[in-house]
Amino acid sequence: MKVQITNGMFMALIINMIYAKAIGLTQGSISREVGNDMWISTSFSILQGVLIMFITITVIKRMPNGDLIRQSGVMFGKVVEKMVATIFFLFFLLAYSIVMITFVYHLKDYFLPEAPTILFLLAAMIVGSVGIHYGLEVIGRMALLGIFSILSLNILILLGSLTQFDILELLPTFQSGLPKILWASRHHNGDWALATMMTALILPYVKDPNTWRRGGVSGSAFSGMFILMWPILEAGVLTSEVAGQYIISCMQMARSASIGLFLHRYELVMVALFALSSLTQIMMALFCASISLQRVIGLKDYRKLIFPVALILNGFGYYIVSDHRRALYFLETNWITISVSTAILLPMLIWLFGFFFRNKLNKHGQLKNT
Repeated sequence: MKVQITNGMFMALIINMIYAKAIGLTQGSISREVGNDMWISTSFSILQGVLIMFITITVIKRMPNGDLIRQSGVMFGKVVEKMVATIFFLFFLLAYSIVMITFVYHLKDYFLPEAPTILFLLAAMIVGSVGIHYGLEVIGRMALLGIFSILSLNILILLGSLTQFDILELLPTFQSGLPKILWASRHHNGDWALATMMTALILPYVKDPNTWRRGGVSGSAFSGMFILMWPILEAGVLTSEVAGQYIISCMQMARSASIGLFLHRYELVMVALFALSSLTQIMMALFCASISLQRVIGLKDYRKLIFPVALILNGFGYYIVSDHRRALYFLETNWITISVSTAILLPMLIWLFGFFFRNKLNKHGQLKNT
């Protein structure tokens, strides 16, 4: 492979791919369902996310030089390979609209309410297209910087919220009942789906297959640690009832934070630190969609597809984000059903069929015991 990224970049991409949407949109959705148990539901989803990431990496390690699209082609031929590539493209088309909900509503609803929605989508399209033109390695380096921003954001919000935190707001636990808490975790599973489907495409670009499992599991676990703090703080500072009233509950959390004597409204600092993570999500959704469409058409270079893919993704993104009701319904119903089922069923099916087509995989080389 001409382009390869380090295991650290891979971990950083996983964290950034999950973080922005998980703290921005997901907590409000969960709190509306299970109230104070939102942090417990988030904990369960972290375990589920680590498991599906492990399974996805295990599938790809059977043929380390081939992602899930290529493995399907080896087993079933070009027609099925193009069908699987189409599934990936449609997935990231929908995923981009979720990323746009996160990006646009943070900026428009809290800072520039009079600005036209199309302005934010054009900015995302231009920045994202330039980023993916320079390739995966550049995005990976940006993701490493995003980790520094995430750490800074978490530390500052923690320092600014501790004086207002009331642990009694987290009680009683399991009030919603275990089945309902587990069911609410599906909202976070949609976030993990972004990371696992990205991994299913880019993992062959990561150096040293021996580090893949450790990197994927560690990246997922660190993501969970960075995210879990937010529902705990939101329940203890805002209360789950207040958090559930907002689409972007983390911005209300930022408004409640007070750091020192002069910084009493934290949302501007939050967006500044949040930007790198959100832009990484935008770039990776565009990159994965471009790679998927490249496989469908059969081109050698995905860069020729950047502009048309960006137009398609931003067109659908505009349709979703231009109406808050439509966006929230899509986020909590259609997206959850499609993303979770795709991210779980596709790796599982290819894993199962791999046992029957083991000889074909052997023929294409580098089949390793898993």
